[in-house]
Amino acid sequence: MTGGSFVSPETRQRVRGWAVPVAVAMGRLGLSPNALTIIGFAGTTVAALAAATQQWLPAGILVLAFGIFDLFDGALARATGRTSKFGAFLDSTLDRTGENLVYAGIVIGTAAIGFAEGAAVAGLALTFASVVTYVRAKAEIVGLHGEVGLAPREVRLVLLAGGLVLADALGGVGWHPVPPGEVRIDDPLRQGSFALLLGLGLIAILSAITIVQRIVHVRHQLGNEQ
Repeated sequence: MTGGSFVSPETRQRVRGWAVPVAVAMGRLGLSPNALTIIGFAGTTVAALAAATQQWLPAGILVLAFGIFDLFDGALARATGRTSKFGAFLDSTLDRTGENLVYAGIVIGTAAIGFAEGAAVAGLALTFASVVTYVRAKAEIVGLHGEVGLAPREVRLVLLAGGLVLADALGGVGWHPVPPGEVRIDDPLRQGSFALLLGLGLIAILSAITIVQRIVHVRHQLGNEQ
């Protein structure tokens, strides 16, 4: 792992290269990089609405699909020489907002069915994931590199999509009432709930570690400066 990340710079570059032909084809249809950014955000918003209404499978598929779609705006901008400061600003802003909306949708969806544990862990995932991106942005503002750590956005989205899809595949989310002291691990709802909790819990834990990694990385770049 380069820079303490599951995704190496070489892998990122390779994936971006694969996105170029598709992005250019979209450009030929008349779509601008900023239009692709807005389309991606709209799709992620639909994923958030699906999660808020306990449609876990559609939410997971949409998170993954539009997470991949996010590659295309930057690829098109670079391939056509249409990169701009506003485009980079818009992309970063809507990416962060869209991801946070999905976590908020999960909070709403799980709270609505009385699954307080899911709402709590989704809230933690939202909190730590937001700070991961904040720390990177603050590092870049002062002219330092901040893109390191175990949980960059692509890792978080894979974990999020996986948790949502598995939650549906294993039977849904929530707890069936059981007698006091009895544990029903064979209950499909419990299995689906554990899958969602695992995905969100990993996001929260890895994001918290990433925050520390980025703080340490920035400190090392500053050397002896106080």
